[in-house]
Amino acid sequence: MSHVSVPPILDETRLSSGRLENLSARVETTGGRESISVCAPATDDEIGTIPACTATDVEVAASRARSAQSAWAETPVEQRASILRRFGDLVSERREALLDLVQLETGKSRRHAVEEVLDVSLTCSYYAAYGPDAIAEEGRRGAIPLAADARVSYDPVGVVGIISPWNYPLTLSMTDAIPALLAGNAVVCKPDEKTPYVALALAELLEAAGLPPDVFQIVTGDGPTIGPALIDRVDYVAFTGSTETGRAVAEQAGQNLIDCSLELGGKNPMLVLADADVETAARGAVQGAFTNAGQLCLAPERIYVDDARYDAFLDAFVGATRGLTLGLAFEYGPDVGSLIDGDHTERVAAAVEAAVDDGASVVSGGRRRPDVGPFCYEPTILTEVDPDSQIACEETFGPVVSVTPVSGTDEAIERANDSPYGLNASVWTRDRERGREVAREIDCGTVCVNDAYMAGWAAVDAPMGGVGDSGLGRRHGPEGIRRYVEAQTIATSRIGPLEPPSGVPTRWFVRALSGLTALQRRLLRWSR
Repeated sequence: MSHVSVPPILDETRLSSGRLENLSARVETTGGRESISVCAPATDDEIGTIPACTATDVEVAASRARSAQSAWAETPVEQRASILRRFGDLVSERREALLDLVQLETGKSRRHAVEEVLDVSLTCSYYAAYGPDAIAEEGRRGAIPLAADARVSYDPVGVVGIISPWNYPLTLSMTDAIPALLAGNAVVCKPDEKTPYVALALAELLEAAGLPPDVFQIVTGDGPTIGPALIDRVDYVAFTGSTETGRAVAEQAGQNLIDCSLELGGKNPMLVLADADVETAARGAVQGAFTNAGQLCLAPERIYVDDARYDAFLDAFVGATRGLTLGLAFEYGPDVGSLIDGDHTERVAAAVEAAVDDGASVVSGGRRRPDVGPFCYEPTILTEVDPDSQIACEETFGPVVSVTPVSGTDEAIERANDSPYGLNASVWTRDRERGREVAREIDCGTVCVNDAYMAGWAAVDAPMGGVGDSGLGRRHGPEGIRRYVEAQTIATSRIGPLEPPSGVPTRWFVRALSGLTALQRRLLRWSR
């Protein structure tokens, strides 16, 4: 494929090769290491190199993090919150430079890159405000009212390992780290080797915000090489990536008897009910399916439309899709940017070609666009997709979506649930209450009504995650910080050992204890 002739890519940004070299230098290694080339998808030109860390480098980083963690955990939680709040402010203040860096590494459009900056700032503010209460010591019901009590405290697990993907390098390197840090943990982050500079820039801002040295460490390199080494040296793993790799992460974490959270793949359904506003649903489909050129784990890839709305919806969706602009400018112009690299572009193109061979029709898009950029691919809508074909069952992770008519809501729900994945879904209807009822019937961790994904993702007070092959655990909300703590219960008796007093027959003691238990059961019923 021919490359586009463009000016030197760095000249279009607020960055420089020297700036990228300085970020690479933040990765500490134990000696001379091979380098990994980092390329800009907009041109496929090298923009810099990063160290190819080894298992020894991971061990050193984890050791430094562990040494720094104790003092960080002893820092008052209000002070930890203040540092993270300041970090969020710095992310907002440095927005334009961070957007340049995200675009440079991913090739996404600026309008989609800005979602990442806003998300990190919001997450910082949320956990700084509500995180301390979520992990504060609390009283619980004791064994015997008035005679015993129980209190629960929450202690950090220790060192958290974060393995983040390339598609949202700013959001997904930090969304998991922020609550982990607030809870008093140290973090070792392994960003994807395609997009390391964003994580390194964020580490620099954490330091500027006042985070003590070594509390947040970054290791760079090949996932199969340093991922297992990281899992072996941390106390918790947060992973975002493919289901196949997630299974391996979970297996190794299980062998080490450490907990993990996994956000994995999805084949997300979108349901357009008979009473839906087709124009609104079409706009939602465009936003959901083609944000970040479809390289979004929450993107709808299967759209099921009631027969009564099918033709009108398809016309509206195709019209809106054909109005999108492809481009690679470092400004708020183009609607859709690039795929990440040549291998991924080949996979997306091959998936569409295979679907057509299986009988699908391309009603919009379906072409590579080397005239725009080496890895650009048109937003693509398919119809008449074989429900058993690969593209109907497996995640494409590109700007490709199928539209299928269904005979009613029951069939839409049945088709939506006919998948091992369960990450995100959406329901479109004028009757919001009906939409919520339908949402409850869909086997997904998050379901949005009249929105493709943003209403769910941006609800940072609500848990987000997948079921089935889409993963384990939850990020966001109180659940998102409590995964990083160990609960300790301290139970205190005011009367000494709970055993028969001297001289009291055991049968009398058992009778009295049974009476107290019966009273407790009644009180518990009444308290509800």
